[in-house]
Order: sequence, then C-alpha cells, then structure tokens
Amino acid sequence: MSKEMNSGMNKNKRCEKYREFFSKEYLMGPNSLQLLDEMMTKYPLKEGGRVLDLGAGRGITSMFMAKEAKVDVFAAELWISPTENAKDFLKWGVADRVIPMRVDANDMPFAQGYFDAIVSIDAFHYFGNEKNYFQDKILPYLKEDGVAIIAMPSLKKEIEGPIPELLLEWFEGDESEINLFHTRERWLEILGENKGYEVVMDFDLDCFDEAWNDWFESGHKYGIKDKEFFDRGLGDYLSFVGLVIRRQKKNEY
Repeated sequence: MSKEMNSGMNKNKRCEKYREFFSKEYLMGPNSLQLLDEMMTKYPLKEGGRVLDLGAGRGITSMFMAKEAKVDVFAAELWISPTENAKDFLKWGVADRVIPMRVDANDMPFAQGYFDAIVSIDAFHYFGNEKNYFQDKILPYLKEDGVAIIAMPSLKKEIEGPIPELLLEWFEGDESEINLFHTRERWLEILGENKGYEVVMDFDLDCFDEAWNDWFESGHKYGIKDKEFFDRGLGDYLSFVGLVIRRQKKNEY
C-alpha cells in the first residue's frame, strides 16, 4: 500500500492526532494505536470507567484511552519500567488518569471484579494460549457486564503439516513462537463455551495494512526487517483478530 493510500484511509481516525507516536521510540510492532482505535470504534469504552491495559508497552495505548475515552487506566506491563512510563504520562498530561505498573499477566495483583474493561492490544497471544487462561486469569477481574477487548496478530489459515519456510524464517526457526499465532476460529475454540462469559464480537480488523505500514515507516530496525518479509509474501499468511468478551451477570447462567 502506498503512503498516499495509507494517508487517505487514516485521515478521519482519532489516532491521526497522535502521529508523533508512530515512531521507533514508541512502537513495538504493528501500530497499536491503529488497532486500538478500530476496537474502540467498534466497541466504545464507557466514559469514567476503570480499565486495565494489559501489555501496555510504552504506554501510548493507555494515553489514548485516557484522552479519547476519558477512562482511568492501569497501564500493566512486564518488560517496560513503570518509572519510565510514569515520566511520559506526566509529560503527556495523563498522569492523573493513568497508573503505570509492572504486572505479570499470570499473577495479577488486583481485586476481583475491579475493572469495567480489560484491554489487550498486540499482547494477549503471548500469555492467553492456555485453554482455561481467560476463565481463570482474566474473567475474575472484570465486573459483571464488564468486557475484555482484545486485538492480536493471527493467521488466515491454521498451520497443518510442515510450517511454511517463510514463516519459519521470520520467526528465526522458533516454532514455539509460531505456535502463539492462530486463526480467529481457533481462538474461539481456545476460549470455548464456558459459564460466566460470552464472545459478543469477533472479527478480522480492517486496519491490517495501515498498522503494518506505520511499523515499516517507524524507522525501527525490526520494522525494516519485517518489511523485507512482507515484500516476500509474509502478509499472505497473517491477519489481526479482534475479540470482545463480556462477563455475564450471575442471573444469565
């Protein structure tokens, strides 16, 4: 996709106001603000709610939610220093709404039923692959009628048999990393049909090209490397899946 096409598709998006963050200093992969903007357009957050940003990275998704949805955000990230993120939140004028934390997604320190929404952008596939993970590790922290809003990379077709050479090369031969990627249908199977929650939306995101192009143009060395793989056809295998999962009220099950 050309820059001209990308610009035309983006011009009416909220995330366009944050183009200064489409850079190697803040992006850690395909543009998380593109993904979040689409998710929030299709399922808006309720103003004034309490939100967990699970896998917040450099904090730009937390900032976006605080500014655009006027919610209070817990920016939970394992690998980025909360001290560094706190400095940025102060600089961006959201320190009164965003709390930076170092959090392991398998051992979260929150009260049960605490959040109106748990949002995870380009992160859930790293820790959510186990069959009962959502039920055991995410659901307890949602209020009744609260939602989990998830966007993550996915496959267009589940891999059966030998792994395509291009995928194997992209993952540098690490099959365990490849096994984190699934089709939307497979993710629905992993989530299963359990009492207590329902999948209210599942779809492939429309901003696939835009999110990746922003990453390619960010100047990050891994973005440049990924562009080389896309030029060889990597994009034919990949998509982004969006999920919205609601915690049911007790009288619903």
